Amino acid sequence: MPTSLVQCEVVQGVATVTLNRPDKRNALTREMLADLVQHVREIATRPEIRCLVLRARGSWFCAGMDLGQMQETAARPDAQQIWKADTQIYRQAVQSLFELSIPTIAVVAGGAMAGGLGIVLACDVVIASRDAVFALPEPKRGITAAVVTPLLLARVGLGAASYLLLSGESFEATQALQAGVCHLLTDAEQLESRASRLVEAVLSGAPQALAVTKRLLHECATGALAAQWDQAEQVSAEARQTAEAREGLAAFLEKRPPNWQRTREP
Repeated sequence: MPTSLVQCEVVQGVATVTLNRPDKRNALTREMLADLVQHVREIATRPEIRCLVLRARGSWFCAGMDLGQMQETAARPDAQQIWKADTQIYRQAVQSLFELSIPTIAVVAGGAMAGGLGIVLACDVVIASRDAVFALPEPKRGITAAVVTPLLLARVGLGAASYLLLSGESFEATQALQAGVCHLLTDAEQLESRASRLVEAVLSGAPQALAVTKRLLHECATGALAAQWDQAEQVSAEARQTAEAREGLAAFLEKRPPNWQRTREP
């Protein structure tokens, strides 16, 4: 029986969801995203679960979308339909995490890039190792981090979001803490014990009070998020179909600088 690429374990009211593709830095395939959505939706139906912890096996949290699978899709005659479906399943993964009524905690070791960072941003609280790195390098691949953008804006504001999205530069955990991408830093060897203490702190709150608090936070800060995601989903799918996306993906896989054309649409 093949090993599940997304695992879920529930112990004493805490659901631990683990990305389990360490040999590929937990790069996200459409199958992984579908499994993640299924696990989160099942957790939402179980009232005995009071907290979700999202973590990953191996030295990296998530390197983003699986670029090999993206390249295979780009070569198919029905690529447009697949891009749309892929964008929808990624949006569902992010949105299901974000809208879950119980507190969610992301535990980040190693790095969280591109779509992997989007999943982190969908969680309420983020704890990371001090050696963790983050990035949204999508424009360097000729695409757009559209689905992630509304979450990033809600978390860090326009100024920091502009820098992170437009530069595509990697930023260290201390910068992530200053920007608001993550909330707690700890040494790598202390990450598990500190995450456990954080879970204990969350569980000390009354379940209904936590749910009401989370709902109020979302209503006050992100009331238009659903409409923003509708627009972002369309933008993301369309961006993957462009000549820039094909060139950016090919250049990355071939380990060469992309050959961008010096024109853009008005």
